[in-house]
Amino acid sequence: MQAQQQKANVILRRQQVQARTGLGRSSVYSLMKLGQFPKSIKLSARAVGWLESDIDSFIASKIAASFN
Repeated sequence: MQAQQQKANVILRRQQVQARTGLGRSSVYSLMKLGQFPKSIKLSARAVGWLESDIDSFIASKIAASFN
């Protein structure tokens, strides 16, 4: 459980999110606007990130949906 809690606290930057999901920048933001992609976390005035656990859940849901 501790490893899962640590993973929940890992923040991925946009390029890492794109590499893991295979989505482009505009797709990430479009899906976020539609509520179909995890919301970003504001890190500073010009930087955002996403929780790794949220991105893992998004990927898992897409995998599960592809088998239905």
